Amino acid sequence: MRFSIVITTYNRLSLLRRAIGSALAQTVACDVIVADDYSSDDTEAYVRSLGDRVIYYRNSANLGHSATINAGIKVATGDWIKLVDDDDYLAPDCVEAMIDAIALRPQAVLCSCQAIQVDERGHELSRTRRAGPSDVFYIPQEDIHYGMLLEQVPFGTPIQVAFRRDAFLESGGWDSRLDTNFDDVDSWIKIAQFGDAIFINRSLTYRTIWLGARNRQFSLEQRLANNILVKEKIYKLVSDRYRLLVPPLPDIKNYLRLHWSIVALKQKSLVSAIRIAVPALFSLPAWRLLLMAVRSRRRAEAVSLIRKIVLSEPHF
Repeated sequence: MRFSIVITTYNRLSLLRRAIGSALAQTVACDVIVADDYSSDDTEAYVRSLGDRVIYYRNSANLGHSATINAGIKVATGDWIKLVDDDDYLAPDCVEAMIDAIALRPQAVLCSCQAIQVDERGHELSRTRRAGPSDVFYIPQEDIHYGMLLEQVPFGTPIQVAFRRDAFLESGGWDSRLDTNFDDVDSWIKIAQFGDAIFINRSLTYRTIWLGARNRQFSLEQRLANNILVKEKIYKLVSDRYRLLVPPLPDIKNYLRLHWSIVALKQKSLVSAIRIAVPALFSLPAWRLLLMAVRSRRRAEAVSLIRKIVLSEPHF
């Protein structure tokens, strides 16, 4: 099993250096590909100065994040792909831990882990929540879409996820119409049709939370619309064994409206919050789904905190 690390970038050389460094520092050998979306800074000169340690691919024009990912993966030759956006980076043993987990579940096509969320200076802000009951958690293919629909299976952002290259190509790749706004989740949905999933409950990656993140360019209303779109796609793929357990799609849409209205309130955008929430305010099923989601997150956070305390205590 061989991994290719595909790093996408556009005019962010200062961040790209860190991402490349984390890829080259992996404890197992990996191909490292930099897919450049037609940068106008010194990205090309820097990457080429690294010699044959890094493969450089450059778009012929500025095509967007999704198209750049598709192009980088076509250049890659590994059995598995580990994506890295230029503002994120990897722990040294990230790929090694994923290889060890995948070896025990060769029918897997997706592998995800926890991420440490950091600010622009690399200071920890938070950690993504655990998924499942154990340090390495496997999900059969027929269970994945049901879990994604009810947000019990949070694959996470690209820095958390690796996938089998053949399944990615068979799925059709990333959709540029969703560029940097649920295009990753849309891809996980499609890849999950071809095999099982693995979760590693260890923080093996770092995600930068900052104003320069590409998804910040979208309005909350657009992010809600795309969130609804991907939920509709997941809904159609839920296994028949779960069909009677799935809430009606209108209730799920209203739950999403409530969720994004809360996001708007946190961003102190009262007008957007009201506009987004109004169709869902009187939907009791939507409020129940929201309450379930909040309880699930708090339970996961509590478990994570307890584990952290237990593991940090001296044992005699």
